[in-house]
Amino acid sequence: MKEIKVGNKMIGENHPVYIVAESGCNHDGKLEQAFQIVKQAHENGADAIKFQTFKAEKLVTKQTPQWWLPKDKIEGTRQIDLYKDQDRFGFEEFKKISEYCKNLGITFLSTPFDEDSVDLLDQLGVPAFKVASTDLTNLPFLEYVAKKNKPIFLSTGMGSIREIKEAVDTIKSAGNEELVIMHCIVEYPAPMSHANLNFIKTLQKTFPEFPIGLSDHTLGILSPVIATSLGTKLIEKHFTIDKSIRGAPDHIISIEPRELSMMVKDIRATESALGSYERTLLEYEKSAYEHGRRKIVANKFISKGSILTREMITCKRNSQGLYPRYFNEILGKKIKVDLQPDDPLQFEDIEQ
Repeated sequence: MKEIKVGNKMIGENHPVYIVAESGCNHDGKLEQAFQIVKQAHENGADAIKFQTFKAEKLVTKQTPQWWLPKDKIEGTRQIDLYKDQDRFGFEEFKKISEYCKNLGITFLSTPFDEDSVDLLDQLGVPAFKVASTDLTNLPFLEYVAKKNKPIFLSTGMGSIREIKEAVDTIKSAGNEELVIMHCIVEYPAPMSHANLNFIKTLQKTFPEFPIGLSDHTLGILSPVIATSLGTKLIEKHFTIDKSIRGAPDHIISIEPRELSMMVKDIRATESALGSYERTLLEYEKSAYEHGRRKIVANKFISKGSILTREMITCKRNSQGLYPRYFNEILGKKIKVDLQPDDPLQFEDIEQ
């Protein structure tokens, strides 16, 4: 598996899960609100805070309906109207957010949705690009992003394996192999029954050379923790300072600072619990190893010269003695010393 460097951190095997707090447009066009989101993401353990950068007229046609709001709000609502309402930040605003992130020590990221936005973010010096699931099949755009020669977090929602391979091949053909492939369900929110986290294993098997991540749209923090146990190396989760804010539609599906803190702690605890792929004797186990395992001991008084039978010996927890693996081997052998009940048997006590 490749190791991907983003800022001063690494993504890949033997590195902590990289955690991205996805603000999207939860800033609602207010710089101070954006700063609060950044500050809370940093204070509650995220490695990066991510926004979205686009121009509505370059993203969607005027007639295309939106699909992600609740059904009672869909009729008559066009994507262009929603995106124009959220299209409030340009270069100067994102520059201020980027500088604020730098001063705090959290990585600034954003998802570009058009080539001009790619250039804007590249000019700001983002260390990586996130590509949304809706652009998985936009091969000319993928090529454009790839040629910036920066790591790409590629969301794969709605994509077949063939489409994902096609996207990966396009990025690689552009000379970029700094890639994290991210499982995603394009549903807001996605119920747990739709999370399909086992697909992470399919991505790992299909693309063993790349780290696999999760862009999560379920409510709560369980899916990211499960995904960590499945071996994901990057978690992206929608984040807001207050999900009751009436503004961008993503507030309601986002986690708040307390939940982010819990998610980070649970992910780190899961990483710690997973350990390694090898069995090693822990320092704490050494006493149990010595005193907790069963050994062969006398089941009753055994006089010198006796021939050992099954009734004479048993296995009990004891600090000394032969391991039970030798039980059948010593049957029928002559004892060289007297043994009291619970005395351990040693090879030197038995005629060979």
